[in-house]
Amino acid sequence: MHGDPQKEHQWLQRLVGEWTFEGECSMGPDQPPMKSTGSEVVRSLGGLWTIGEGQGEMPEGGTCQSIMTLGYDPQTKRFVGTFIASVMTRLWVYDGSLDAAEKVLTLDTEGPKFTGEGLAKYQDIIEFISDDHRTLSSQILGDDGQWHSFMIAH
Repeated sequence: MHGDPQKEHQWLQRLVGEWTFEGECSMGPDQPPMKSTGSEVVRSLGGLWTIGEGQGEMPEGGTCQSIMTLGYDPQTKRFVGTFIASVMTRLWVYDGSLDAAEKVLTLDTEGPKFTGEGLAKYQDIIEFISDDHRTLSSQILGDDGQWHSFMIAH
């Protein structure tokens, strides 16, 4: 089945390129934020998909490698994708949407709670500040029904 790029696919092509990042992550209210740095190379697959390959230094030492795939499904009118990393065994599956201003892509997913007991709802949020500056932030839906941000990378 052949797919023609839609405006949503064109939005994803803004991610294509070589990026460096600085990030901050907090793994709990009683733990200090940890800083990290790294790089990501994002390439296009036929103008319909992006594949981002990242590498970063872990705050406690060592390196983490990751792969993020993103696309758009015109039938469901939803952004779709996956995320894997060398430091975790979970395949994260994305289902997302773009805001009305077309600056923020919110990717919903589900994964293990920080406690290791049960699953929680997560969001990874990509926001374009300018053509050469974007953020990736992550938040978890707490037992209190509120979203709690725990990571941001510029």
